[in-house]
Amino acid sequence: MATEAAAAVGVGYTKLTKASGRTVLDLATEAARSSAQDAGVPLAEIDGVVSFSVLDDSVSSEAVATTLALPELRYVMDFHQGGQSPCFMIQQAAMAVTQGYAKNVLVFRALNGRSGVRVGSGQFAGGAAQYRYPIGYNAYLMYIAMWAQRYLYETRTDPRALGEVAVAQRAYAERNERAIQRRPLDMDSYLASPMVAEPFRVADCTSEVDGACAVLVTTLERARDLRHPPAVIASAAYRAGARPGLDIGDQLLYDDYTRNFTSLLREELYRRADITAGDVDFAEIYDCFTAVVLMGLEGLGFCGRGEAGEFVRSGATGLNGGLPVNTHGGLLAEGYLHGMNTVAEAVLQIQGRCGDRQVARHDVGVVTSGALVDGSALVLTTDR
Repeated sequence: MATEAAAAVGVGYTKLTKASGRTVLDLATEAARSSAQDAGVPLAEIDGVVSFSVLDDSVSSEAVATTLALPELRYVMDFHQGGQSPCFMIQQAAMAVTQGYAKNVLVFRALNGRSGVRVGSGQFAGGAAQYRYPIGYNAYLMYIAMWAQRYLYETRTDPRALGEVAVAQRAYAERNERAIQRRPLDMDSYLASPMVAEPFRVADCTSEVDGACAVLVTTLERARDLRHPPAVIASAAYRAGARPGLDIGDQLLYDDYTRNFTSLLREELYRRADITAGDVDFAEIYDCFTAVVLMGLEGLGFCGRGEAGEFVRSGATGLNGGLPVNTHGGLLAEGYLHGMNTVAEAVLQIQGRCGDRQVARHDVGVVTSGALVDGSALVLTTDR
């Protein structure tokens, strides 16, 4: 992919709720149409649609192209993966437009994730299901909790560091009218909340919602003539560590539960954009659970090994800190659209459209998608 040859130009959301009362196709169509309208791109000029789903909880890209009445498709993709997908899907869209396979590509995620199929429920099979299910080890939060426990132990991190992440992100959510969790949170109330799966309390866990989000991608040349400043896709990377995918928790064969994919792709991600960690103004880090943020901060080189908890506690990730992180409140507080809304937030920050949660410096932002062994990331920049 050519550096700085593609850009994200429009975002669209539905309302995030606990019970939409609508079909997933209807949600997807609304978000996709809104992203095109936001960019000022006629639907007739969109010729690519890509998306992803897990547990058969969404609808096909072709179906959304049909409900949008697109005249034809030149590029289409349906990726059967979860939270590792959003940045990777943006990467695919960017490659499509820069190589001439499409002119304008919609990337969407839609699901009734609260009233319909819930990712947080114990519905995952896989290579070790026959051993996990009889002992009650059958829900995704349990798998991440095992990674979190190992991280805390190996790095000698105080479990309160998890709460620091939840408290910091809730402060952003208070400023975000889309967020489903806007009630103020402090450390005392965090510690008073019940344990769900040690070391995770309620506020450490993502907020499942019904809803949809979409981002429109085109070439930088086209983007410069559209409604909003382009969010330039300066770099993209995907990594899967050794031996992934045999089981949903990736715990059968992986060697190190204390580092995730961010440490594997960091060097390539920054090299492609010709930046270092010190050049990054803000970060939107995938946060299905609080521990993933700590791993991401360290994996992306924003702080040293075992230092992420203190980094957050210091206020560095707050709005007036040196590296604002998860400025929408994250998946913890805005809502769990599998990280598509995390990408959308980064686009809005680059474009300077986040109102009273807008970061002061927003020329370079990093976005991640994924929690464990595999995942993807982007560097977005202003049109420099």
